Amino acid sequence: MDIFNKEEIHTEIEIFQQPDVWIKVFELIKSSKGELFQFLAPILSDKKTSILLTGAGSSAFIGEALKLAIARATERFTTAIPTTDLVTHPELTGHATKDSKLVISFARSGNSPESVETVHLLDQRHNNIKHLFITCNKDGKLAKLAAVNSEKYYCLTLPEETNDKSLAMTSSFSSMLLAALLVFNLDHLEENKEAMLHVSKISSNLLSRKETWKKIGSLPFGRAVFLGSGSLLGIANECHLKLQELSSGHVVCKHDSFLGFRHGPRAVVDSDTLIVYLLSHEEKTSKYEKDLADTISSDSGYLAAVHVGNVQHKNARDYAIPFDKLENDSIGLSILPYLLVGQLIGLYKSLDLGLNPDNPSTNGSISRVVKGVNIYK
Repeated sequence: MDIFNKEEIHTEIEIFQQPDVWIKVFELIKSSKGELFQFLAPILSDKKTSILLTGAGSSAFIGEALKLAIARATERFTTAIPTTDLVTHPELTGHATKDSKLVISFARSGNSPESVETVHLLDQRHNNIKHLFITCNKDGKLAKLAAVNSEKYYCLTLPEETNDKSLAMTSSFSSMLLAALLVFNLDHLEENKEAMLHVSKISSNLLSRKETWKKIGSLPFGRAVFLGSGSLLGIANECHLKLQELSSGHVVCKHDSFLGFRHGPRAVVDSDTLIVYLLSHEEKTSKYEKDLADTISSDSGYLAAVHVGNVQHKNARDYAIPFDKLENDSIGLSILPYLLVGQLIGLYKSLDLGLNPDNPSTNGSISRVVKGVNIYK
């Protein structure tokens, strides 16, 4: 039997389709430009407007990865707080004020209890608030909420292919991230189309290295550490969760920044550990990253390392996945290829362990839409 039969493994389909799906997302944003501008322009015209990025699980990591790019694009204070924190502590959004607030909720299904409750809690605390829902499910609770009150809520529903059938978020994550980058740069869509096409090409090349990813996934590691700087810290967070989910916890994962990793967390590294470096193309940042990679390379106390992006040096036992810097990237598209790293290592580790990547949880502890969450008023 062909273990990679496309009718059997949705996770593989949803990973490898992403460069093509991103083109569809671009066209959707282009066709929705007028409506999006009409909804967003009034609230963003207020210089006191603050922006909150939120979601649960992987969806929260989208906000973590995007907060710098959106703050730069809008010149508005931007923060990222998971819905899982807001439900228990809504005061994290600050005291209710007359200042405008724009909340962007990322949600694959739009049905997570925390996502829906967060909207209600924020509406209670803030009068001058609007919500942009970026979701992959036209039938989700958030989408239905927007249909009832289009003045307060706008729902951007992404193409059907982004609504992953598998447990792990792959196409949904990258597409929601891309959509947000484009939404907050509506005036520069056409000039960024070439950069987006270049990102798709880089990503296709990464995906084509299937044999290398299989070899990495078959390595006998029980721990994995993903390191990233700046916006890539949020991507490292997503990568660590992706591998941990797809391996059903057989691989215990961690993420950190390159500099932060020196301050204690490096203690987790042992001879059973895979280290994944998400290497920045920013000149100053890469110097700090190279210093750490060189230090660890001189240490025999790890299994192997994967160097992705701006690869400058690697140990003989390590793997290099280089790609060139994305030129003319004014909106932050260059983080997209790095997302594939956690997805691909997760897919092939899942298969190496004899799991079903579409539903890898052997004890039912995780599911596609979270279960067992009670909302208390």
